[in-house]
Amino acid sequence: MYRFAFSAAFIFLISCGKAPIPKPSGELRLEYPKPVYKAYTSDCGFSFEHSIFAKIEPAKKPCWYYISYPSMKAKVFLTYFPVKNDLDLHIKEAEKMVYQHTIKASAIETKTFGFPDKRVFGNFYELKGQTASNIQFYATDSTSHFVTVNLYFNSRPRPDSLAPAVAYIKADMMHMLETFKWKK
Repeated sequence: MYRFAFSAAFIFLISCGKAPIPKPSGELRLEYPKPVYKAYTSDCGFSFEHSIFAKIEPAKKPCWYYISYPSMKAKVFLTYFPVKNDLDLHIKEAEKMVYQHTIKASAIETKTFGFPDKRVFGNFYELKGQTASNIQFYATDSTSHFVTVNLYFNSRPRPDSLAPAVAYIKADMMHMLETFKWKK
């Protein structure tokens, strides 16, 4: 009898505790340094300001560059083409690069820009969803120069995970565009 009473009391005491509640998993907080910019002048007829946290490297062809963000596993591809009565062809190719992503893109936001005092005109594209490229733009002076700029990550396209890095590099690309100049 005492064993039964003791066992019942023991079970009663240990069962009166709070039920275990699983703790929510922590969210990764990505913080990047405040942007600092420096000027870059290409031998190919243009200049712009870029983040000091990015490295500019030559790419496969002359006047093509990689702007690398090693800590984010990202590269911005910049390609330059001289315009030789073929501006329409260059614009069509740039737009083709953007609209190749319509299969995966949930939306493509297009903004037309113009800086007449610097003769810099073009379109800025922001691609939403699981696209291989998140930000693209082209710039031209409409007569002699044409540049395309595309952002790619060396990882799977996961919009939620990449959002902070995309926002950071987008701001850098906007600054690049705002400071873009053609050599006379």
